[in-house]
Amino acid sequence: MTQQQKHDGGARENGPSSWAPLRGRTFRVLWSAQLGSNVGTWMQTVGAQWMLVQQPNAPTLTAAVQAASLLPVLFLSLPAGVLADVLDRRALLMTLSGVMAALCAALAALTAAGLTTPAVLIALTFLIGCGQALMSPGWQAIQPELVPREQIPAAAALGSLNVNVARAIGPAVAGLLVAATGPDVVFALNAVSFLGVLAALLGWHRARHGAGDRERMRPALASGTRYVRNAPGVRRVLLRSGLFVVPASALWGLLPVVAERRLGLGSGGYGLLLGALGAGAIVGAVTIGRVRERLGRNVLLAVSTVAFAAGTLAAAVLRQPVPVAVVLVVAGVGWLYALSTLNTTLQLALPGWVRARGLAVYLMVFMGGQGIGTLLWGLLADGIGTAETLLVSAGLLLASAASLTWLPLRERTGTLDRTIVAPWPEPALALPVDPDDGPVLVEVAYEVPEDRAERFRAAMAEAAVSRRRTGALRWNLYQDAADPRRWVEVFEVASWSEHLRQHGARLTGYDAELLTTARDLAEGEPEVRHLVPPAGEPARP
Repeated sequence: MTQQQKHDGGARENGPSSWAPLRGRTFRVLWSAQLGSNVGTWMQTVGAQWMLVQQPNAPTLTAAVQAASLLPVLFLSLPAGVLADVLDRRALLMTLSGVMAALCAALAALTAAGLTTPAVLIALTFLIGCGQALMSPGWQAIQPELVPREQIPAAAALGSLNVNVARAIGPAVAGLLVAATGPDVVFALNAVSFLGVLAALLGWHRARHGAGDRERMRPALASGTRYVRNAPGVRRVLLRSGLFVVPASALWGLLPVVAERRLGLGSGGYGLLLGALGAGAIVGAVTIGRVRERLGRNVLLAVSTVAFAAGTLAAAVLRQPVPVAVVLVVAGVGWLYALSTLNTTLQLALPGWVRARGLAVYLMVFMGGQGIGTLLWGLLADGIGTAETLLVSAGLLLASAASLTWLPLRERTGTLDRTIVAPWPEPALALPVDPDDGPVLVEVAYEVPEDRAERFRAAMAEAAVSRRRTGALRWNLYQDAADPRRWVEVFEVASWSEHLRQHGARLTGYDAELLTTARDLAEGEPEVRHLVPPAGEPARP
């Protein structure tokens, strides 16, 4: 636990309360600032979509606006995760908050001057989406810095609650403001909301991290993607995220068209429909702790998906606003349950050294899937009709729920020890080795009795995944043909600095447990050799 957590009172709260993280001052201030920003973002969403809803190709244009805000995560989220892991997250978020405020102010000024055409609106929405894509991994990664580990599920639920309280408030307020004053006012208020985030970050005194602890951008990008590839539990969370959000994105993209063309509502009515989704999410955030304990993660995710399918179906077949709004409340509960389940599982599954990069990949899948899905659903609605498109989406959501029977979230994901440990000393060297020297070949020789050989091979298969997660480019296990008791583990790491990080900065308690299990099956201490390129040898690309 950091000194900041102790100062904020996080260490004193170990109970199961869903509101415990808010008792810490820093978490509470940043959470409140984020709420203001999220309200502003939803106000802008309503203003932007309502500017286009009267256009002849409204389904495609309104979907394009939402897609423009979400698609940047596909190419910016992972680099943003690297930046959040290797730079000071507070400074990064402060800089981006200032840029976002300037972009939103520019959109407000152009709209007030009557210069915001559909093309200008989509272009500026895309730039603002780029800023949000760059901010999101860092913002999510700071949450575990503000609370103790046992409060991370509650903090993740409060993060989802934050978004959905904003969804309940922002659209309703925006609908009234757009009708009374015009969209330029809501765009200006969104710019002000980012200044609030900047002020909150200025008041957060985050512990500084030495420059020597930071990875370089390119190796950090490679190590982050390598970790995700070799973390089966993380990969399953990403798969479940995609299977949920792609069909679910149809309702978000087409709801303004449903409000205007099927239900005959104005901007205020559309805001109230979004508010119904947000209100349901608030109910979900308050109840999720108890429901999760009774149902478990996979059943909860299935129920959540079915609930959102019900909201999508209601938007497709019902013609009266009140029944649609009632079912959308249920869909909002499902949305919150699904997001909180996926996000909490991932937060707990990722060690601190790669957290922002892992969350960045999650955002690529979730937000990118929503962006692509929204665009495709909009195009399909222009072709076959809005109601028919929503029916297809509801069917896919039900299929997604059914698929949990054979593709569930893995049972141990999020429960393993992700504390960074350093159980072994740094290698003793006789030659000078520069941190950039490499590649480095590591050989670990074990003496394994024949009656333990099969158990040793099984244990080393688990250890191999750990080696790759923490930096190994290649890994193999060999048995000495002249001495069957002698087994040699060989793995290659890109550089000496990468190998040192395996020793002291990336190994988690669970990784150490896997390696210790294999070592305990051998007799005596393993013999370790580190092979580096000869002095003056150019590094291999």
